[in-house]
Amino acid sequence: MNLKTRNELWWLIISVDYNYSRIAIADHDLNGQTLTLWLEDKQDFKNTLDECLQLHIPVKHFTRLIKKEGLNSYEGTRVHPQKKYVYNTRININEPLQWYLYDATPNEQHWAREALLKQLLTQLVETDVHAHDLCLQS
Repeated sequence: MNLKTRNELWWLIISVDYNYSRIAIADHDLNGQTLTLWLEDKQDFKNTLDECLQLHIPVKHFTRLIKKEGLNSYEGTRVHPQKKYVYNTRININEPLQWYLYDATPNEQHWAREALLKQLLTQLVETDVHAHDLCLQS
């Protein structure tokens, strides 16, 4: 994330008083290797997407989150092919990006984008606060 985008994202976080639930994804686009999210404050809706904060996120980060959170799998039972015993395991529905594009319902797609946004916001705040703490300790 470049410094300008990072500063704009910080401004958005501060303007919503660190209440992530106030940050809405106004629109999204997935093309090639990038997921683009347009963000806005739910209490200050914008008239056009040009007024929203635009985030470009590599698809690999998005697929990593889908896999880590188990969005593309479910808890199920399987039978061992040779020993014939039953065991519980996570069963993949599809690869993360393929699941998102072809298997996920619109609600599941929305939840995946929201989870990614929450992860990015949390990571930004925790990383910058930790870095600030380290500077204070020096």
